[in-house]
Amino acid sequence: MAGERVLIVEDDPHIGESLGRALEGTGYRATWVSTGAEALAAVAADPVDLVLLDLGLPDADGLDLCRQIHDADPAATVVILTARDEELDIVVGLDAGAVDYITKPFKLAELLARVRAQLRRSDPGRTGTRAVGDLRIDDGARRAWIVEEEIDLRPKEFDLLSRLLRDVGDAVTRETLMADVWDEHWFGSTKTLDFHVAALRRKIDRGDGPSRITTLRGVGYRLERR
Repeated sequence: MAGERVLIVEDDPHIGESLGRALEGTGYRATWVSTGAEALAAVAADPVDLVLLDLGLPDADGLDLCRQIHDADPAATVVILTARDEELDIVVGLDAGAVDYITKPFKLAELLARVRAQLRRSDPGRTGTRAVGDLRIDDGARRAWIVEEEIDLRPKEFDLLSRLLRDVGDAVTRETLMADVWDEHWFGSTKTLDFHVAALRRKIDRGDGPSRITTLRGVGYRLERR
């Protein structure tokens, strides 16, 4: 964890400065900027590991900025901070390249847990190619295909698919998915799981057939053997 660079893009000085102090105190290298232009300059000047991005900026549309950051540095993880809490806003934010979405007001402890979860290293021992039906993934290369067509998956979409494939045909609880894909000490809303499942379905399902991922209400999800 120590030394990982976190860019805070927030026009509220109180929030920006408070987050910067909290992240620095946890061992991260935190940089706070208040405009979209400063954010793009910061990303261009030095690679970042994670961006905490406020959508309500004075000089830029936050969703457009999210796309621009993702284009400039595909390896950067973007977590959106916003007062908007409508489901459509959350879906659009995730589609723009964010991996998580935190609504204001938020508890600092929860935000730090989310940051820790997103920056957690992937399991280095998980390698090799696995398949179910015409769906195939390579954990070491972090690539996935349907037949021979490669699927463009964002980091958490790949992690989620890999975890479901580990227990293909079996139910995987929401708690297990949150612990294994996000963080073992996760607390708070699990809505981000549902949005990532929805995004993953759009990429791996055929339009004329049943979903490869079955929702088990009150339990979790199951990747089908088809």
